[in-house]
Amino acid sequence: MSATEWVDPDDAPEWTDEMFDRADLHENGVLIRRGRPPAEAPKERITIRLDPDVAAAFRATGKGWQTRLNAALRDWLSRQEQR
Repeated sequence: MSATEWVDPDDAPEWTDEMFDRADLHENGVLIRRGRPPAEAPKERITIRLDPDVAAAFRATGKGWQTRLNAALRDWLSRQEQR
């Protein structure tokens, strides 16, 4: 078994603002912030009824199908505005 070489903590690089921004925040040992920052324009949660074949076709495209459905609707809207 080989001994681990001791590293002087004073040799550690200084933290940048970016490192601090990405760090988890703990208060009294409890994680209070984690994950993505809040979106500037968060999506709205709605209920929508689709024909089964339309829903199945988008779901069949795999993970991210709701994002692709949103893009398809946005594309349709942009074509309506061009009329």
